[in-house]
Amino acid sequence: MRTKLPFVGPSYQARSLNADAQRTLNCYIELDNNSPRAPAALYGTPGTVRKLSFPTGPVRGAIREGGYSWWVSGNTVYRVAADFSFTALGTLGTYTGEVGITSNGQQILIVDGAAGWLVDVAAAELIHISDPEFPKGVRRATYQDGFFLVAGDGTGKFYINERPNDGAGWNGLDFASAEGSPDNTIGIISDHREVWLFGELSAEVWINTGNADFPFQRAGNVFVEHGCAAAGTVAKADNTVFWLGADDKGTGIVWRADGYTPVRISTHAMEKALGGYETVSDAIAFTYQQEGHIFYILTFPTAGATWHYDASTQLWQERAWRNPDTGVLTRWRANCCVFAHGEHLVGDFENGNVYALDLNAYTDDGAPILRLRRTTTAESMQQRVFYQSLQVDMETGVGIATGQGSDPLLMLRYSNDGGHTWSPERTATVGGTGQYGARARFTRLGSGRNRVWEISMTDPVKFAVFGAVVDGEVGIA
Repeated sequence: MRTKLPFVGPSYQARSLNADAQRTLNCYIELDNNSPRAPAALYGTPGTVRKLSFPTGPVRGAIREGGYSWWVSGNTVYRVAADFSFTALGTLGTYTGEVGITSNGQQILIVDGAAGWLVDVAAAELIHISDPEFPKGVRRATYQDGFFLVAGDGTGKFYINERPNDGAGWNGLDFASAEGSPDNTIGIISDHREVWLFGELSAEVWINTGNADFPFQRAGNVFVEHGCAAAGTVAKADNTVFWLGADDKGTGIVWRADGYTPVRISTHAMEKALGGYETVSDAIAFTYQQEGHIFYILTFPTAGATWHYDASTQLWQERAWRNPDTGVLTRWRANCCVFAHGEHLVGDFENGNVYALDLNAYTDDGAPILRLRRTTTAESMQQRVFYQSLQVDMETGVGIATGQGSDPLLMLRYSNDGGHTWSPERTATVGGTGQYGARARFTRLGSGRNRVWEISMTDPVKFAVFGAVVDGEVGIA
């Protein structure tokens, strides 16, 4: 009996693998209701192509302004031109950790938890904010209506600069605190000319009312009963705000705002995974859009894990970098992202490398990318099924001219106990260059009751999977 398998899906490893063992690594899903063959396709996430290497690292933050991109790598601030030549502008007092970075068009503000710095965009000059009333401990920054807004110094306050469009002058009285709850304000972001203030247990929205004493006031009675577990996860995309949440009931849910209403977008399986991490307070996030897919990239540095949420499908998958020497999977290398010079550029969390995200590149700066899809358990009404063959419906003939990938291989394992133990790995060719008639087919696949299939690939070639067809017969054993 030939059966089409529901092969494409998200990462969803339930509390019991017997219920669901799905995993999708370094792939994303694209839906196409107009395609009978491939209503859901699985494509490889972009490879990384190195564009430049700063002599200092890690890369801590980036922004685009005035035809250049501006980067903090190690303790040094750099200006990068369209040809990817770069100029060092000066140094901060810190070498590691996140930075808050924002711009008013003429000045770029950088905060690192120890001091504040301005970049004069026209002069390409780094200036230390020497005003003694600048709140030096702040770690987060945003911009709205001529004002820099900073927060995260542990006081629960947020602060604004004294004169519009001038980040050099600060008045110690120009501050406010969230009003609805006494929890500490740790995160801040401006979205659609509204300022979201994130506390550890709650959030508020403030607007610019033009008040002469202090222009920002709370927006009506807007109060969100879900705070933020990690200030670095607050990011905006798809006309809204995303964050990793916490409140007085617990932590580990990812939210997106629908107006002023938080909507849960994480799954129980993802929340289970987060609950097993040593800490989530150091999590960071950024967003980018590529070919209409809007991604929220959520990384947990201590846990060594990266997840991505695709707003176009509302599904989660995982990303990882595989150490080419040890084979160990760890967090994706991207630490921050900016769209500049016509490319999505990401900075490395460990060194000074800056990469472009390229859907037509199939390595991580030359290192193989492991792409993996593990299915949910095949339903057989607890009857034993004898499997004659499995053919993966995928794009074939994608091999390259020479070297690894000239005869690309698809690897297969299967489990008969819901994903707890696995068969030895087998391989099938997906065709050298132009061999479009190649079939990724496996035969003599044994028997089982709770079959989970897993395919993977490390060759540097295009990865596009549309489904799978299995031949099997129900037995009586």
